[in-house]
Amino acid sequence: MVGIVCLGSGAVLNAAIGRYQGKGGDEQSLLRSVLDTLNAGDILLGDAYYATYFLLSDLQSRGVDAVFEQLGARKRRTDFRRGRRLGSRDHLITIAKPQTKPGWMAQSDYDHAPDTLTVRELYTGGKVLVTTLLNPNQTPKAALKILYRSRWHIELDLRHIKTTLGMEMLSCKTPAMAEKEIWVHLLAYNLIRLLMAQSALLTDRLPREFSFKHTLQLWLAWNQRGMGAGNADTLADLFALIAQQRVGNRLGRIEPRAIKRRPKPYPLLTKPRPVARENIRKNGHPTKLK
Repeated sequence: MVGIVCLGSGAVLNAAIGRYQGKGGDEQSLLRSVLDTLNAGDILLGDAYYATYFLLSDLQSRGVDAVFEQLGARKRRTDFRRGRRLGSRDHLITIAKPQTKPGWMAQSDYDHAPDTLTVRELYTGGKVLVTTLLNPNQTPKAALKILYRSRWHIELDLRHIKTTLGMEMLSCKTPAMAEKEIWVHLLAYNLIRLLMAQSALLTDRLPREFSFKHTLQLWLAWNQRGMGAGNADTLADLFALIAQQRVGNRLGRIEPRAIKRRPKPYPLLTKPRPVARENIRKNGHPTKLK
């Protein structure tokens, strides 16, 4: 699954769900299927997986700029002595189209791609970035550093979708229903983001300054009291409550990919719960956990 998230509001603009394995299920193919969501003048931020020749050339043809982290293998080969120097560890280089067509790409798309591509490479914030924003006067290195650091918000948005809204484990059993469950979660997520955007508009703030979880809890309590959508006056009160909780400056955080609390040493439940209960009634709990 690949999605395009608005950096300003946090809303999911579009998403694509692919097969578990096989052709057409990789992230590159899924992203290319939703590129029509972008408009000329937009900027696409992404991690190192998307810094490919054909994606950059496709975005350029659409009038969309890109800022990606350089892929690890290419990052080690980056030589800032080559190309046109723009500043300290900042240059323009021209790269040639790969001679071998990727397996996922149609021959017509490969033939239509330009023979060369000019991109900008720069080192900032401990990362080598690749971008189609070529003018250092319009987009200086410091601005690109701040822009790419703000990509951390997307990691928080994914956490809200998976953990805060409970989409880590899907409850539906069939692929069709599981896909519907994903779309319902994304719809609920966007509705909460809409409340935050309306509150930001009313209080002259940025949507990113508000807490997603706080807004969700307020909306649940609001509905429990029977307030619902209500009228404009009651909604104004809700927006004022949303604006009371602000989040701190969370840019540039580095977090370990580990859990603090270890799970309890119980074995996995590998049989239906009624069967497991009946076994306990007959034999009692096992004396030694596996």
